Amino acid sequence: MEKYLESSKYIDWKTPEIVSLAKRIASNKEIDAEIAKACFVWVRDNIKHSSDYKLNPVTCAASDVLKQGTGYCYAKSHLLAALLRANGIPAGLCYQRLSIYENGAPYCLHGLNAVYLNDFGWYRIDARGNKEGVNAQFTPPTEKLAFPIVDSNESDFSEIWHSPLPVVVDVLGKYKTYDEVLSNLPDIDIVKNSINNQ
Repeated sequence: MEKYLESSKYIDWKTPEIVSLAKRIASNKEIDAEIAKACFVWVRDNIKHSSDYKLNPVTCAASDVLKQGTGYCYAKSHLLAALLRANGIPAGLCYQRLSIYENGAPYCLHGLNAVYLNDFGWYRIDARGNKEGVNAQFTPPTEKLAFPIVDSNESDFSEIWHSPLPVVVDVLGKYKTYDEVLSNLPDIDIVKNSINNQ
């Protein structure tokens, strides 16, 4: 579990501002699920999604997301992981591949989190921010994510990464405004297993 607790370039939880906020969120809470839920709700509801609110600058590192108060789903997941790790709760990054316009190509990655809870094991949460048609919640053991998988070219990746995918940080580092990122959202190809009918 150590790698899911480490502080790194993008999940830089040892910065004083993140440590302070993490402890404030966790105050008067003892159970890991209560702390995790409070961190999740804080990021979901207090950090504005860059595209939803048309906000700059583009953020990536957890400390920048907190400082600027905005981020794409990927950046918000970095901050949530940082707050959880600052409270000693293992947290990782997860991804889905989704249709951007919900009707086929083009596709993009969507970033979310997995948190390790003592009573439930790994549990995925999505702090991208709710809006009409999006209602992500913290209800272990049942997942209530922002987006369902509805298309055969979409994917719900089962991996839990301890650090962001390079394609994600490349996009967030290359583009300076929310609309540039929106026009160049990261994506990866999925490999499908072929079954030969005999």
